[in-house]
Amino acid sequence: MSAVIPPRIERGQTLGICAPAGPVNAVRLQRGLARLGDVFRIELAPTLREPRAADVPSYLAASDDQRAAELTQMIVDPDIRAIILARGGYGLMRILDRVDPALLRADPKPIVGFSDATALLSWAHVAAGVRGIHGPMIVQLEDLPEGQIAHLIGLLTNPRAVGLRPWTLAAHGTGTHIGPLFTANLTMASMLVGTPWALPLDGALLGLEEVGERPYEIDRYLTQLRLTGTLAKAKGVILGELTRCEDPSPPSGGRDPARAAHDVVLERLRGIPLAVGAPFGHGMLNEAVPFGARTILDLERATVEITEPAVA
Repeated sequence: MSAVIPPRIERGQTLGICAPAGPVNAVRLQRGLARLGDVFRIELAPTLREPRAADVPSYLAASDDQRAAELTQMIVDPDIRAIILARGGYGLMRILDRVDPALLRADPKPIVGFSDATALLSWAHVAAGVRGIHGPMIVQLEDLPEGQIAHLIGLLTNPRAVGLRPWTLAAHGTGTHIGPLFTANLTMASMLVGTPWALPLDGALLGLEEVGERPYEIDRYLTQLRLTGTLAKAKGVILGELTRCEDPSPPSGGRDPARAAHDVVLERLRGIPLAVGAPFGHGMLNEAVPFGARTILDLERATVEITEPAVA
Protein backbone atom coordinates (compact mmCIF):
# COMPACT_ATOMS: atom_id res chain seq x y z
CA MET A 1 0.00 0.00 0.00
CA SER A 2 1.37 3.42 -0.95
CA ALA A 3 1.16 6.38 1.39
CA VAL A 4 1.69 10.11 1.20
CA ILE A 5 5.23 11.26 1.91
CA PRO A 6 4.70 14.17 4.32
CA PRO A 7 6.33 17.56 3.80
CA ARG A 8 9.66 18.12 5.48
CA ILE A 9 10.00 20.15 8.65
CA GLU A 10 12.34 23.06 8.10
CA ARG A 11 14.93 24.15 10.63
CA GLY A 12 13.39 26.63 13.02
CA GLN A 13 9.89 25.22 12.64
CA THR A 14 8.03 23.58 15.52
CA LEU A 15 8.54 19.97 16.53
CA GLY A 16 5.84 18.51 18.76
CA ILE A 17 6.74 16.14 21.61
CA CYS A 18 4.01 14.05 23.22
CA ALA A 19 3.65 10.96 25.39
CA PRO A 20 0.78 8.82 24.04
CA ALA A 21 2.07 5.67 25.75
CA GLY A 22 4.10 5.21 28.96
CA PRO A 23 5.28 7.67 31.63
CA VAL A 24 8.36 9.75 30.90
CA ASN A 25 11.41 10.40 33.08
CA ALA A 26 11.78 14.17 33.19
CA VAL A 27 15.57 14.10 33.41
CA ARG A 28 15.96 11.81 30.42
CA LEU A 29 13.44 13.92 28.52
CA GLN A 30 15.48 17.09 29.02
CA ARG A 31 18.75 15.34 28.17
CA GLY A 32 17.21 13.97 25.00
CA LEU A 33 15.82 17.35 23.97
CA ALA A 34 19.25 18.88 24.51
CA ARG A 35 20.72 16.48 21.92
CA LEU A 36 18.51 18.13 19.28
CA GLY A 37 20.23 21.44 19.92
CA ASP A 38 18.48 24.48 18.52
CA VAL A 39 17.48 22.91 15.19
CA PHE A 40 13.74 23.13 15.95
CA ARG A 41 11.36 25.01 18.16
CA ILE A 42 9.93 22.55 20.69
CA GLU A 43 6.31 22.23 21.80
CA LEU A 44 5.72 19.87 24.73
CA ALA A 45 2.34 18.25 25.34
CA PRO A 46 0.77 19.17 28.72
CA THR A 47 1.37 15.64 30.06
CA LEU A 48 5.12 16.34 29.85
CA ARG A 49 4.81 19.63 31.75
CA GLU A 50 2.39 18.72 34.53
CA PRO A 51 2.41 16.32 37.50
CA ARG A 52 1.02 12.88 36.71
CA ALA A 53 -2.48 12.19 38.05
CA ALA A 54 -2.57 9.79 40.99
CA ASP A 55 -5.38 7.67 39.56
CA VAL A 56 -3.53 6.83 36.31
CA PRO A 57 -2.04 3.31 36.12
CA SER A 58 1.72 3.27 36.68
CA TYR A 59 2.39 2.11 33.11
CA LEU A 60 0.59 5.02 31.40
CA ALA A 61 1.69 8.65 31.01
CA ALA A 62 -1.88 9.93 31.48
CA SER A 63 -5.47 8.83 31.00
CA ASP A 64 -6.53 7.47 27.62
CA ASP A 65 -8.64 10.57 27.02
CA GLN A 66 -5.78 12.94 27.74
CA ARG A 67 -3.18 11.06 25.72
CA ALA A 68 -5.52 10.79 22.73
CA ALA A 69 -6.47 14.47 23.02
CA GLU A 70 -2.85 15.61 23.16
CA LEU A 71 -1.86 13.51 20.16
CA THR A 72 -4.87 14.83 18.26
CA GLN A 73 -4.00 18.42 19.16
CA MET A 74 -0.48 17.99 17.79
CA ILE A 75 -1.83 16.48 14.59
CA VAL A 76 -4.23 19.37 13.97
CA ASP A 77 -1.93 22.21 15.08
CA PRO A 78 -0.78 23.79 11.79
CA ASP A 79 2.38 25.16 13.41
CA ILE A 80 3.62 21.71 14.46
CA ARG A 81 5.30 20.21 11.40
CA ALA A 82 6.53 16.91 12.86
CA ILE A 83 5.88 14.84 15.97
CA ILE A 84 8.39 12.79 17.95
CA LEU A 85 7.17 10.60 20.77
CA ALA A 86 8.83 11.19 24.13
CA ARG A 87 9.01 7.44 24.83
CA GLY A 88 7.24 4.15 24.20
CA GLY A 89 6.37 1.63 26.88
CA TYR A 90 2.73 0.63 26.60
CA GLY A 91 -0.56 2.30 25.81
CA LEU A 92 -0.78 3.29 22.16
CA MET A 93 -3.11 0.46 21.16
CA ARG A 94 -5.54 1.72 23.82
CA ILE A 95 -6.07 5.04 22.00
CA LEU A 96 -5.83 4.29 18.27
CA ASP A 97 -9.61 4.21 17.90
CA ARG A 98 -9.87 7.58 19.67
CA VAL A 99 -7.80 9.50 17.08
CA ASP A 100 -9.37 10.43 13.73
CA PRO A 101 -7.01 9.45 10.89
CA ALA A 102 -8.72 11.99 8.61
CA LEU A 103 -7.03 14.73 10.64
CA LEU A 104 -3.55 13.46 9.79
CA ARG A 105 -4.61 12.87 6.18
CA ALA A 106 -5.72 16.53 5.98
CA ASP A 107 -2.38 17.83 7.25
CA PRO A 108 0.29 15.14 6.75
CA LYS A 109 3.28 15.40 9.05
CA PRO A 110 5.93 12.82 9.96
CA ILE A 111 5.48 10.95 13.24
CA VAL A 112 8.65 9.46 14.74
CA GLY A 113 8.82 6.55 17.16
CA PHE A 114 9.45 2.83 17.57
CA SER A 115 8.69 -0.04 19.95
CA ASP A 116 5.10 0.54 21.20
CA ALA A 117 4.90 3.32 18.58
CA THR A 118 4.85 0.58 15.92
CA ALA A 119 1.08 0.69 16.45
CA LEU A 120 0.92 4.43 15.75
CA LEU A 121 3.16 4.20 12.68
CA SER A 122 0.98 1.42 11.26
CA TRP A 123 -2.19 3.39 12.11
CA ALA A 124 -0.81 6.43 10.27
CA HIS A 125 0.12 4.37 7.22
CA VAL A 126 -2.96 2.14 7.01
CA ALA A 127 -5.74 4.41 8.24
CA ALA A 128 -4.45 7.89 7.33
CA GLY A 129 -2.24 6.97 4.37
CA VAL A 130 0.71 8.98 5.74
CA ARG A 131 4.27 7.71 6.03
CA GLY A 132 6.05 7.99 9.37
CA ILE A 133 9.58 7.32 10.57
CA HIS A 134 10.68 4.33 12.63
CA GLY A 135 13.29 5.96 14.78
CA PRO A 136 14.49 6.96 18.24
CA MET A 137 12.25 8.68 20.73
CA ILE A 138 13.38 11.58 22.86
CA VAL A 139 14.43 9.68 25.99
CA GLN A 140 16.70 7.44 23.90
CA LEU A 141 18.59 10.30 22.26
CA GLU A 142 21.05 10.77 25.12
CA ASP A 143 22.37 7.23 24.53
CA LEU A 144 22.87 7.47 20.76
CA PRO A 145 25.96 8.54 18.82
CA GLU A 146 25.89 12.01 17.30
CA GLY A 147 25.80 10.58 13.78
CA GLN A 148 22.47 8.87 14.37
CA ILE A 149 20.90 12.04 15.74
CA ALA A 150 22.18 13.97 12.72
CA HIS A 151 20.73 11.24 10.51
CA LEU A 152 17.30 11.60 12.16
CA ILE A 153 17.37 15.38 11.71
CA GLY A 154 18.38 14.85 8.09
CA LEU A 155 15.47 12.47 7.48
CA LEU A 156 13.06 15.08 8.84
CA THR A 157 14.50 18.07 6.98
CA ASN A 158 15.98 16.75 3.74
CA PRO A 159 13.73 15.38 0.96
CA ARG A 160 16.40 13.10 -0.44
CA ALA A 161 16.39 9.33 -0.87
CA VAL A 162 17.94 7.62 2.12
CA GLY A 163 20.18 5.50 -0.11
CA LEU A 164 22.51 2.57 0.53
CA ARG A 165 22.88 1.93 4.24
CA PRO A 166 26.35 1.33 5.71
CA TRP A 167 25.16 -1.71 7.64
CA THR A 168 27.14 -4.88 8.25
CA LEU A 169 24.66 -7.67 7.62
CA ALA A 170 24.72 -11.45 7.61
CA ALA A 171 22.62 -12.87 4.77
CA HIS A 172 20.50 -16.00 5.12
CA GLY A 173 19.10 -16.79 1.71
CA THR A 174 19.73 -15.56 -1.80
CA GLY A 175 18.40 -13.13 -4.35
CA THR A 176 17.29 -9.51 -4.45
CA HIS A 177 14.01 -8.61 -2.79
CA ILE A 178 12.26 -5.27 -3.30
CA GLY A 179 9.30 -3.79 -1.45
CA PRO A 180 8.27 -1.21 1.14
CA LEU A 181 10.11 -1.67 4.43
CA PHE A 182 7.97 -1.75 7.56
CA THR A 183 10.19 -1.81 10.62
CA ALA A 184 8.46 -2.96 13.79
CA ASN A 185 8.79 -4.25 17.28
CA LEU A 186 8.18 -8.01 17.12
CA THR A 187 5.66 -8.08 19.96
CA MET A 188 3.69 -5.22 18.41
CA ALA A 189 3.78 -6.81 14.94
CA SER A 190 2.14 -9.86 16.50
CA MET A 191 -0.35 -7.91 18.63
CA LEU A 192 -1.58 -5.85 15.66
CA VAL A 193 -2.65 -8.93 13.69
CA GLY A 194 -6.44 -8.99 13.49
CA THR A 195 -6.81 -5.27 14.23
CA PRO A 196 -7.66 -2.63 11.60
CA TRP A 197 -4.05 -1.42 11.84
CA ALA A 198 -2.09 -4.61 11.15
CA LEU A 199 1.19 -4.08 9.32
CA PRO A 200 0.51 -4.02 5.54
CA LEU A 201 3.02 -6.73 4.64
CA ASP A 202 1.73 -7.90 1.25
CA GLY A 203 4.81 -7.78 -0.98
CA ALA A 204 6.75 -5.89 1.71
CA LEU A 205 9.97 -6.28 3.65
CA LEU A 206 9.59 -6.64 7.41
CA GLY A 207 12.13 -5.16 9.81
CA LEU A 208 12.05 -6.58 13.33
CA GLU A 209 13.58 -5.65 16.68
CA GLU A 210 12.81 -6.63 20.26
CA VAL A 211 13.75 -5.92 23.87
CA GLY A 212 13.39 -7.89 27.09
CA GLU A 213 11.61 -10.91 25.63
CA ARG A 214 12.93 -14.37 26.43
CA PRO A 215 13.74 -16.78 23.59
CA TYR A 216 10.53 -18.79 24.06
CA GLU A 217 8.51 -15.57 23.88
CA ILE A 218 10.23 -14.62 20.63
CA ASP A 219 9.37 -18.12 19.41
CA ARG A 220 5.73 -17.52 20.41
CA TYR A 221 5.40 -14.25 18.47
CA LEU A 222 7.12 -15.56 15.34
CA THR A 223 5.04 -18.74 15.44
CA GLN A 224 1.88 -16.66 15.72
CA LEU A 225 2.96 -14.58 12.71
CA ARG A 226 3.54 -17.82 10.80
CA LEU A 227 0.26 -19.46 11.76
CA THR A 228 -1.76 -16.38 10.84
CA GLY A 229 -0.10 -16.26 7.41
CA THR A 230 1.40 -12.86 8.17
CA LEU A 231 5.01 -13.86 7.49
CA ALA A 232 4.06 -15.55 4.23
CA LYS A 233 2.97 -12.16 2.86
CA ALA A 234 6.42 -10.61 3.29
CA LYS A 235 9.18 -10.84 0.68
CA GLY A 236 11.88 -10.89 3.32
CA VAL A 237 12.91 -9.92 6.83
CA ILE A 238 15.64 -7.59 8.13
CA LEU A 239 16.49 -8.28 11.76
CA GLY A 240 17.69 -5.48 13.99
CA GLU A 241 18.74 -5.66 17.63
CA LEU A 242 17.47 -8.22 20.12
CA THR A 243 18.26 -6.36 23.32
CA ARG A 244 18.28 -8.20 26.66
CA CYS A 245 16.40 -11.11 25.09
CA GLU A 246 17.71 -13.73 27.48
CA ASP A 247 16.24 -16.21 29.92
CA PRO A 248 18.28 -16.28 33.16
CA SER A 249 16.64 -19.53 34.24
CA PRO A 250 15.26 -21.49 31.27
CA PRO A 251 12.92 -24.42 32.01
CA SER A 252 15.63 -26.90 31.00
CA GLY A 253 17.91 -25.59 33.73
CA GLY A 254 21.42 -24.29 33.26
CA ARG A 255 21.80 -21.19 31.12
CA ASP A 256 20.80 -20.36 27.56
CA PRO A 257 23.66 -19.72 25.12
CA ALA A 258 24.28 -16.06 24.31
CA ARG A 259 22.81 -16.47 20.83
CA ALA A 260 19.65 -18.29 21.94
CA ALA A 261 17.29 -15.52 20.79
CA HIS A 262 19.01 -15.18 17.40
CA ASP A 263 18.93 -18.94 16.95
CA VAL A 264 15.16 -18.90 17.54
CA VAL A 265 14.74 -16.27 14.82
CA LEU A 266 16.86 -18.26 12.34
CA GLU A 267 14.84 -21.41 13.03
CA ARG A 268 11.41 -19.75 12.92
CA LEU A 269 12.25 -17.77 9.77
CA ARG A 270 13.85 -20.68 7.91
CA GLY A 271 12.96 -20.44 4.23
CA ILE A 272 12.25 -16.70 4.39
CA PRO A 273 14.89 -14.36 2.88
CA LEU A 274 16.62 -12.85 5.90
CA ALA A 275 19.37 -10.36 6.72
CA VAL A 276 20.63 -10.06 10.30
CA GLY A 277 22.43 -7.17 11.95
CA ALA A 278 20.57 -3.94 11.13
CA PRO A 279 21.35 -1.12 13.62
CA PHE A 280 17.84 -0.38 14.84
CA GLY A 281 16.21 -1.24 18.14
CA HIS A 282 16.53 -0.65 21.88
CA GLY A 283 20.31 -0.81 22.15
CA MET A 284 23.05 1.75 21.71
CA LEU A 285 22.18 2.15 18.03
CA ASN A 286 18.79 2.98 16.53
CA GLU A 287 19.08 4.31 13.01
CA ALA A 288 15.92 6.01 11.81
CA VAL A 289 14.29 4.65 8.62
CA PRO A 290 11.17 5.76 6.73
CA PHE A 291 8.21 3.54 7.55
CA GLY A 292 7.07 2.00 4.27
CA ALA A 293 9.72 3.39 1.92
CA ARG A 294 10.74 1.36 -1.13
CA THR A 295 13.75 -0.75 -0.18
CA ILE A 296 16.08 -3.15 -1.96
CA LEU A 297 17.37 -6.10 0.07
CA ASP A 298 20.25 -7.69 -1.83
CA LEU A 299 21.24 -10.92 -0.12
CA GLU A 300 24.05 -11.63 -2.59
CA ARG A 301 25.82 -8.46 -1.46
CA ALA A 302 24.23 -8.36 2.02
CA THR A 303 23.08 -4.77 1.49
CA VAL A 304 20.00 -2.65 2.07
CA GLU A 305 19.21 0.38 -0.05
CA ILE A 306 16.25 2.67 0.71
CA THR A 307 15.36 4.39 -2.53
CA GLU A 308 12.81 6.93 -1.26
CA PRO A 309 12.97 9.84 1.19
CA ALA A 310 11.14 10.16 4.50
CA VAL A 311 9.83 13.62 3.62
CA ALA A 312 8.97 15.56 0.49
